[in-house]
Amino acid sequence: MNKSKLREAHEELKKLRKPIRNVNVLHKESLSLLETFAVKLTDHVGSIGFFLIIFGWTILWLGWNTIAPKEWRFDPFPAFVLWLFISNVIQIFLMPLIMIGQNLQGRHAENRAESDFEVNVRAEKEIEVILLHLEHQNELILEILKNIMIGKKG
Repeated sequence: MNKSKLREAHEELKKLRKPIRNVNVLHKESLSLLETFAVKLTDHVGSIGFFLIIFGWTILWLGWNTIAPKEWRFDPFPAFVLWLFISNVIQIFLMPLIMIGQNLQGRHAENRAESDFEVNVRAEKEIEVILLHLEHQNELILEILKNIMIGKKG
């Protein structure tokens, strides 16, 4: 492969290269207003703090309606309170825990993607340096071959 073909190949490779984009930034920029709201809501609802608020409210509700004086109870036991507790306790407690897990997995996936992005940027720079080095070596080899051919003729 002569020097001009090598340069042409290198230029063609440069044209084929696309700029590296950070997919996390592109994803955040592509979200609509409602999607951004949903993400923020999920972040807050899927937290230990929200789980503790739900847990505290449930204990307060059940405690007030079981222990408070009868005239102050707004939802006396065993009517609706027992049914509410039995039918919803699993959903009430599992929903935030599931969302916490999803948020953690999402953060982990985002960190992996960011790490992959950084590795790819470094790899692209290293490959470009290697290509330039190979191009330089090719020029030196062609020069050596040229000198050998001149030496054989002379």
